[in-house]
Amino acid sequence: MRALSDEETKTFFEKLAKYIGSNIKFLIDREDEDYVFRLHKSKVYYVSVEVLKLAGNVGKDELYMLGTCFGKFTKTGRFRLQITCLDYLAKYAKHKIWVKPSGEQTFVYGNHIAKTHLARITENTPVNAGVVIFSITDIPLGFGVTAKSTVDCRDLDLTAMVAINQCDVGEYLRSEEEF
Repeated sequence: MRALSDEETKTFFEKLAKYIGSNIKFLIDREDEDYVFRLHKSKVYYVSVEVLKLAGNVGKDELYMLGTCFGKFTKTGRFRLQITCLDYLAKYAKHKIWVKPSGEQTFVYGNHIAKTHLARITENTPVNAGVVIFSITDIPLGFGVTAKSTVDCRDLDLTAMVAINQCDVGEYLRSEEEF
C-alpha cells in the first residue's frame, strides 16, 4: 500500500472531478477523521489514517483490500471508477439524474437511460458531464455520462439516449462469476 504518484493523483482527481467537481475537498478535508487515498495492486482505496496505521502490521501479500475502493488503474494508465464508490459520488455529485420506476430495472440491467425513463435532471447539466443516477426515492443506482444537455432533453424524441451507463448496482450480480 503506497501513496499515489503525481501522475496517478492527477489522473485520479481528473476522473473524480468529472462527477463531484470541487467537492473533492470534502473527501480530503474531513472534520471527523483524516482520510487518505492509497494505491494497492493498481486499485485506489479511500481509508482513514487510523485504519491505515493498523494495516501496517499486515504483510503486503496478505492484504486483500482496505477501506473503500474508488476504482482501479488500467494497464494503459487510465483510471476507471468502480461501483463501490457510489455512496461518495452520490453524496457529493454536481449533476444528478432521477429515473422513473419503469426505468430503474432497465438501468440496473446495464442499459442506458432513454428520455422515456427520465424523471428529472439537474439544471444546467452539460453534455459529457459525469452524473449520478438516482431512483425517484433518492436511492443511488449508478453513474454515467450525459449524452444530451438539460436544454437538449426538452426537445428530444422519447427513444433518444439521455445518459450512458458507466456503472450500476446490478454490476455486482453480472460480474459475480469473476470473483
